[in-house]
Amino acid sequence: MSAFRYRTTALAATTTAVLALALTACGGDNGTGTRSEGPARKSAHGVAKKDAPAKTPVTAKGGTTGSASTPLCTTEDVRISAAPQDGPPSTHLVLTAKNTSGHRCEMKGFPQIQFLESHRQNIPSVARSKPEAPVVLDAGAPAYALVKLSDGGADEDVEPVTAFAVWLQGGDGQATVRAPGAEGIAVDPATYRTGYWTYELRNGADDF
Repeated sequence: MSAFRYRTTALAATTTAVLALALTACGGDNGTGTRSEGPARKSAHGVAKKDAPAKTPVTAKGGTTGSASTPLCTTEDVRISAAPQDGPPSTHLVLTAKNTSGHRCEMKGFPQIQFLESHRQNIPSVARSKPEAPVVLDAGAPAYALVKLSDGGADEDVEPVTAFAVWLQGGDGQATVRAPGAEGIAVDPATYRTGYWTYELRNGADDF
């Protein structure tokens, strides 16, 4: 009687062990007859890994890649000077703004210029001279703007200017620029115009 009970107990234990091994070999069952793949693989910190979002570069002014937070140039950041483009007669001058700030900054739009006390409004701009990309100056780099003074005709109603005021769009402060030449320049309020700031003067866009 004792021997029979021992054999029955041993047989049940053996059957249980075989079933357990079979389930383990199959990778477990979720109760539907489909194998469970288990939880997602986790990182060392216990959090499932995800692809990091791609960083989109910002195309900076002048076609280079840089920060979108480039500040606008102010009259404290640049030194502005004027020189005749051609002549005589001197019908155009070139403004040069050199970045002396030690950091990058953007020259926005066109120079806001007032030549005469009797004409307090800024001189008009020439739309076709606007560059395709904004102009960002590295430390020590220059930007240029062409300014038309007159048509150069003998019968024009021109006025003499020895110095004039320049503001930068979006920037603080005013720059006083000395006109080139011992006697200054002659401007005609009916025809003067200014181009946009550019890295260099261009044929066509800066012909006005």
